[in-house]
Amino acid sequence: MRFLDIFSLAYRSVSGNRLRTGLTVSIIAVGITVLVGILTAIDSMKNSIYSSFASMGANSFSLRNRDMQVHIGSDGDKASKGNKNQKKVRKSISNKPISYQEALAFKERYHFPATVSLNFRASGIATVYKDDKKTNPNVTVIGGDENYLDISNYTIQDGRNFNALDVSSGRNVAILGKDVAEKLFGRKLKNVVNNTIRVGDVRYRVIGVLQSKGSSNLMSADNVVITTVNNTRRIFNRPNASYQIGVAVKDIKQMEAAQGEAIGTFRVVRQLALNDEDNFTLSKSDSIAEMLFQSLGTVNLFAVAIAAITLFGSAIGLMNIMLVSVAERTREIGVTKALGATSKTIRKQFLYEAIIISTMGGIFGALAGMLLGNVVSILLKSSFVVPWAWILVGVALCAAVGLVSGIYPAYKASKLDPIIALRYE
Repeated sequence: MRFLDIFSLAYRSVSGNRLRTGLTVSIIAVGITVLVGILTAIDSMKNSIYSSFASMGANSFSLRNRDMQVHIGSDGDKASKGNKNQKKVRKSISNKPISYQEALAFKERYHFPATVSLNFRASGIATVYKDDKKTNPNVTVIGGDENYLDISNYTIQDGRNFNALDVSSGRNVAILGKDVAEKLFGRKLKNVVNNTIRVGDVRYRVIGVLQSKGSSNLMSADNVVITTVNNTRRIFNRPNASYQIGVAVKDIKQMEAAQGEAIGTFRVVRQLALNDEDNFTLSKSDSIAEMLFQSLGTVNLFAVAIAAITLFGSAIGLMNIMLVSVAERTREIGVTKALGATSKTIRKQFLYEAIIISTMGGIFGALAGMLLGNVVSILLKSSFVVPWAWILVGVALCAAVGLVSGIYPAYKASKLDPIIALRYE
């Protein structure tokens, strides 16, 4: 018999037992739903992380206090313990904040062809007022210099950037993020520039409005008020405040050289001895994202493990169903053989039935997993993800499960004696 004829017989047999087929398909679909759903959700999170950190600029890096590092995993700790001869940070300076004087000294001494910016994030979050309107108490106040917008990849939509006099004098001028401006002045943003707002109890003159950077739930880049670094020093300063230094390289190919010179220059500024380890950290936006991706990789392993266990159980269940089907259709098999069907034809039919059932489970599970995983995309306001690779992998796994589960039942059906099978009641 031709392939299409055998496949048609197998499909009719599967569709003729809807309840049994539906239950088996559902069991298989659960495993693939878990696998594709979790992996789709992780892809959505990665897209959101990439979009958030990409807005910081791929050709930039920052110098921060060691205490502000993102610690994910313990590999770094193990490595540090394993090397007894490595440099160590003196406890007295291990968490030493970066002072404004040190940040300013670095900017003056760093002669690499790059743009340097100082910034200071005010403690906590603030409420911004305009007459009877106000924002939620979740606005971030950042102090920067004339280079901060360029390094942070912000673009002025209306108004101007800070000038040297704004920065040096620390006068009360501010640039509003898109979300803050729309909240206080409406979506049309009329008469924003040169108007006044109030951050807490302090009044500011608005000199500019930023274009949207596409905020996500992971990082709200538009819900900010940016003023000058000297203004935040004067108004929002706190004990042990630590400043950040941003560096943007003009040629991305010189990134490693720029980082090496930055570390050397800042060690001199921080007055570190030759045998002292750096008591600051240099970080790039993509390196932070990669650390987050490593933690998400653990979730990947859990998803694969859960799916493997579920599919193993599904394979046993499918084999059991197929054996029951062979027992129920013994007389049918006898009639088929009596009409001239060979053992090979019977074997193929039952194999095709197992593969059809498992593949249907894979398709339904992949679609359900994709929709379930994209709930995360909706929550994070990122793009809809269609994980074609995971869908194909899921369906292929199910087809393999069907093939493995159907081999023994198909073999048993093909070996039935037609005379004994015809007498079966």
